[in-house]
Amino acid sequence: MDRDRPLTGVAGLAILAVPALFLGYFFLYPLASILITGLTSDGVPDLGPLGEIASRPRLLGIAWFTLWQAVASTLLTLVVALPATAALSRYEFWGKRFVRAAVTVPFVLPTVVVATAFLALLGPGGPLGLDLRRSIWAILAAHVFYNVAVVVRTVGTAWERLDPRLEEAARTLGATRWNAFRAVTWPLLRPAVVSATSIVFLFTFTSFGVVLILGGLEYATLEVEIWRQATALIDLPLAAALSLLQLVGVTGILVGYARYQQRRAHELPLLSARATARRPATWRERGFVAATVGGLVAILGAPLVVLAERSLRVGDGHGLTHYRALAELDEAGAAFVPPTTAIGNSLWFAVVATALALAVGLLAAAVIAYRGGRASRWFDALLMLPLGTSAVTLGFGFLVALDAPIDLRTSALLIPLAHAVVAIPFVVRTTVPIMRSVRHRLREAAAVLGAPPRAVWRLVDLPLISRAALVGAGFAFAVSLGEFGATSFIVRPDRPTIPIAIFRFLGQPGAQNLGRALAMSTLLMLITAGAILAIDRLRVGHLGEF
Repeated sequence: MDRDRPLTGVAGLAILAVPALFLGYFFLYPLASILITGLTSDGVPDLGPLGEIASRPRLLGIAWFTLWQAVASTLLTLVVALPATAALSRYEFWGKRFVRAAVTVPFVLPTVVVATAFLALLGPGGPLGLDLRRSIWAILAAHVFYNVAVVVRTVGTAWERLDPRLEEAARTLGATRWNAFRAVTWPLLRPAVVSATSIVFLFTFTSFGVVLILGGLEYATLEVEIWRQATALIDLPLAAALSLLQLVGVTGILVGYARYQQRRAHELPLLSARATARRPATWRERGFVAATVGGLVAILGAPLVVLAERSLRVGDGHGLTHYRALAELDEAGAAFVPPTTAIGNSLWFAVVATALALAVGLLAAAVIAYRGGRASRWFDALLMLPLGTSAVTLGFGFLVALDAPIDLRTSALLIPLAHAVVAIPFVVRTTVPIMRSVRHRLREAAAVLGAPPRAVWRLVDLPLISRAALVGAGFAFAVSLGEFGATSFIVRPDRPTIPIAIFRFLGQPGAQNLGRALAMSTLLMLITAGAILAIDRLRVGHLGEF
């Protein structure tokens, strides 16, 4: 065993082979199949489907709508999130820790839960007395709700560590508060703001569940149109061409962001977050904190509270009628099986996907952390690609590609396999830093005492990374429970998941079906929130150990 790189040589290559083969077959191969389907016909190059996009005004309109709604959603998210980020970063107040945790909850909720919550808030019978179904306003509001946490977390992490004395020095020299912020603080924050902006834009550009449920086909994005062409119209070449168009857009976003970060990367004068935050001293500061933080909590909390309340509403009162109905068979609802079967399916798929993500992710993390070198850096970047790839594109790729050498398209394992591809990056990101932090002297001491390489890893490394692995497993479990885009392509009618069952209930008329959708969404929200709370507890304990 190499003293600095414990996974070199044959053992390292063997461990590398498992995640490389898994990622190659279940991610790169489906994407390549989409490329071939979109650009060839019977093995001959054919640009007809791409030309069809350019010649059909409706498809061009969908591409334009995808772009401008993503821009509008991103700008609105920044408008809502940046003032609250300033308050959370610069001021200390009662309940701040709770607010920071609560802001993260919407981001980890499944898209169908968010969409259903906004249907409850902005649809018929909602407390606002509005009916904004099938409107751009409902889509924009849901996107802001979903992505505020990205700005608060990404920008806030940088803002709360900036030395406030820099801005105070500018004010001492006569600059106004605004001019000091614009000349001193903003240039230092700009890379973090651009990072958050690019992430939000990417998420809204590839939005599927929110747009499909709140906007329908009237406000279709590229994601929705790919799904429609592949599943409803069975036009696979055109769906593949649309996927290529979307992949070009996503790649452009990622490349542009990478180049910007490379040009703007610079060292920052960072301090501890506790050293920069202070209590608001004036009425203006207290009013600013109360207005921004209180407004943010109201914006994020209202849809979830209304969702839970509407799931309990029965006529003029409240009760558990909709929850009891989840045990009943309704052929017009969740694909000819009781909704509780969908809950069982989701839990089973999530367990299998989590096990796969842990097995493959830990091997991949070991390669990245222990081997080092340029190859491991490229492998690390490759493992992150699923996070930047549309779930609809991934599901469509599974549908097109996985018919050989074994036809997996009718197998129930296809769903947890797709979920595992999306979840593996979470396992890698949570475990690699801990693997790299293990002191080599501990391994050396174990080796000197006669422990073989496998025993060294089992006795030294594994106890230290186990908690980080559990955090990654929690993320993988939550991701699998709420995955909708890829699942919508490959799910079997008799094996629906919770998000699929919710979507089918929402597509059926009647108050009973709506009530079941609200009840299932509330249950999924509670399960996901429980998983995230468990993750937070593990993180706190984990950080306390190192």
